[in-house]
Amino acid sequence: MPLAESRPGSDAPPASSAAAPFRYAIFRNVWLANLWSQFGGMIQSVGAAWMMMSIADSPVMVSLVQASTTLPVMMLALAAGALADTFDRRKILIAAQVFMLVVSTLLALAAYLGLITPWLLLLFTFLIGCGAALNGPAWQASVGEMVPREVLPSAVALNSMGFNVARSLGPAVGGMIVAAAGAAAAFATNAVSYIGLIAVLARWRAPFEQDSLPREKLGPAMMAGVRYVAMSPNIRSVLLRSFVFGLGAGAVPALMPLIARDLVGGGPLTYGLLLGAFGIGAVGGAIFTARLRERISNETIARGAMLGFAVAAAVSSVSTSLPLTMAALTLGGMGWVLALATFNVTVQMSAPRWVVARALALYQMAAFGGMAGGSWLWGAVTETAGLPTALLGSAAVLLGCIALGLRFGLPQTEALNLDPLGRWSEPDITLPIKPRSGPVVITIEYRIREQDVGPFLAAMAERRRIRLRDGARHWQLLRDLEDTELWVERYDSPTWIEYVRHNQRITQADADVGARLRALDQGTETKHVRRLIERQPGMLSSGAREMAAPLTDPSRQS
Repeated sequence: MPLAESRPGSDAPPASSAAAPFRYAIFRNVWLANLWSQFGGMIQSVGAAWMMMSIADSPVMVSLVQASTTLPVMMLALAAGALADTFDRRKILIAAQVFMLVVSTLLALAAYLGLITPWLLLLFTFLIGCGAALNGPAWQASVGEMVPREVLPSAVALNSMGFNVARSLGPAVGGMIVAAAGAAAAFATNAVSYIGLIAVLARWRAPFEQDSLPREKLGPAMMAGVRYVAMSPNIRSVLLRSFVFGLGAGAVPALMPLIARDLVGGGPLTYGLLLGAFGIGAVGGAIFTARLRERISNETIARGAMLGFAVAAAVSSVSTSLPLTMAALTLGGMGWVLALATFNVTVQMSAPRWVVARALALYQMAAFGGMAGGSWLWGAVTETAGLPTALLGSAAVLLGCIALGLRFGLPQTEALNLDPLGRWSEPDITLPIKPRSGPVVITIEYRIREQDVGPFLAAMAERRRIRLRDGARHWQLLRDLEDTELWVERYDSPTWIEYVRHNQRITQADADVGARLRALDQGTETKHVRRLIERQPGMLSSGAREMAAPLTDPSRQS
């Protein structure tokens, strides 16, 4: 089955249009099935909250229903991202959906039989949240396998739109189901909602490429993701901005029931109208994302989105008019999707495929962490200083996030080519070693003229970042005290297999640094690279003594 298929004819939307991803059958089918699944999730949330209110006379227990669903995202996102990068993402998605289907079915049966207790309900919702946490990074990373790179921003925006449509309409549908047939029916509806997505994923033949190297273990894979993000300025900026945005923007969704009751003076219907206005704005933001990205930079989109959300929060803090507050929240919903979609796309297009799910998981943790912290913070401010003060405070934080863009601006990522460079091949070595043998020490010699030292040091600073980002340890740059033109780059890898993995991670975008260094290097083509294996002298046998000899290769590649 091909990766994607497009509709023929001149009526197909251009690649930059909001609807362009729907030309690809797999994305279209998964998006529709996922939309229905998200509706099911929202219906389940309403049923769980309503059931908890009926079986537990405690506001804390009611609030824990939402916490039990979102807590697994913070706990498991990075591990889920590592799994999504090292296993077949399609299989992970199916496993997560089947797991949630089983848990939701058991929840529906337990509710129907009257076996639910408050803590059992929390356990079920926590397990569903675990399934969602496992699903999230694999789903987001899989979008890049369903559509070409040029329509990825529109695909991410459409995913955000689908989520917000479900969040806007799902609670109302869930309320009607609970009122008509009870919470067990809501749980059963959620269980059924997984079936369509499982069927679509089962038919998809995702382009999973089996790595020739042994699969990374979970712990090292998680640390590799953290290291890659820590050494990637583009992604670090996104994480910081998304956390601060979530911290400020999280106030409006969290306090929306209070806005409806205390500021506008309405009830559940008013709350539903405000939620719907926010959702309509989110849909509008998704529609305009592609066109905006054609005309203005990522940073400009993010600043505009944050400013719009700040205005929405400020207007909501002083408005007592339902139409005015709805108009403000429509603007806020648009800003919400524009900001989060821009963050998501920037992360996806700033990370190569081998680590993209882990980068998205860390982004998700930053954004969700900001939202969770913001919900608690502005709730506490509301209790002590009042709702208007909390909303104005959140607007101030969003303005501060705009100011952060002066130092941590979002990059333009369209020109980045993060495909593997593919120039390196594993060298033939004389000494027989095992893949787990190590540590392996690498030294690379450069001969640099005095007038070229400045450009050389600038290039080596970038080389250091790339080396450490891709797994090197203890990087050093040394200069010979006698032969002052001789410079030596030194680093090590814990094992031979990690050294091979490190070199396979070099991307097309990294090639410029290597080209600059080769242009500056005045040395010969031989003995540039030495590969040595570290051994302790006191433990060497006569045979092992041979393993202390250097492994040399005349190639310039490391």
